[in-house]
Amino acid sequence: MPTDIQHQVMGYDRTATMFSPEGHLLQVEYAERTVRLGSSSIGIVCSDGVLILADKRLNDKLLIPKSLSKIYEVDDHVISTAAGISSDARILIEKAQLIAQQHKVTYDSPIEPEMVIKEIANVKQMFTQYGGARPFGVSVMIAGINKEKPEVYVSDVTGNYFSYTAGVIGENDERIKEKLREYYKLGTVEEGIRLGLRIFKEIQEKNFDINRFEASFIDKDNINIVRLDGEKLKKYIK
Repeated sequence: MPTDIQHQVMGYDRTATMFSPEGHLLQVEYAERTVRLGSSSIGIVCSDGVLILADKRLNDKLLIPKSLSKIYEVDDHVISTAAGISSDARILIEKAQLIAQQHKVTYDSPIEPEMVIKEIANVKQMFTQYGGARPFGVSVMIAGINKEKPEVYVSDVTGNYFSYTAGVIGENDERIKEKLREYYKLGTVEEGIRLGLRIFKEIQEKNFDINRFEASFIDKDNINIVRLDGEKLKKYIK
C-alpha cells in the first residue's frame, strides 16, 4: 500500500497537529500542494528597486481585469502577493496592512518589510500547532524597501520565511527557480521585468499571454508603487 494511502487509513492526516511516524504533518504537506496549484509570482531585488511580477491567470473574458489583481499594497514602501487559496491570502494581506499602519501610527516611521513577513509567518505557524483549525493554504511574498535597500521575503505554509534576491511562489516554482538560478543577475527594474517575462514565456510556451500578467515595483530612491499590466508590459517582451 502506498505510504500516502496508508497514512490516510491510519488517520495521521485527520488533524494538523498529529505527526506521522516519519515525522510529517500531513495536513501541512497537503496545504503545500494547494499552494503549488496557485498561479505563480516572481519577486526580484533590483539595483534601483524591488519588483513583483505575477500571473493573474485571467481566463474568463467576462472578468474585469483590474478586479483580479494579484499584487497588493501593504504600505507606501511594501507590496505583497500570494499563491494558493485566495480567501486565505486576503486575510493575511489585510493583517499585513494593519500591522504596517499600526507601526506607522505608533512609531511615526515606516515598518521594515521583514517585520511584516515575520508577523504573517507567526500567524501561519500557529495554525499548524493548534487543533480545531486547518493550516493556511497559501504562501505569501513580501517585497519592499528598507532604508533604501530592496528586500524580498517568502513565507511558506509552515510559518518559515526566508530572504531572497529572486524568489518565486505558486505553480512550477521549482522550474522557475532553476531558470532564476541560471539567468538572474543584479540589474535594473526594467531588466527584472524582461527576465521575469522571459522565464514565464519559456515555462508556459504556447499558453503564454501577456494580458495575464501584472507587475508592480518600488523605486528605492523615489518611494512610490508603480503598476504595469497588459499593453504596458508588451514592450518588455523580446
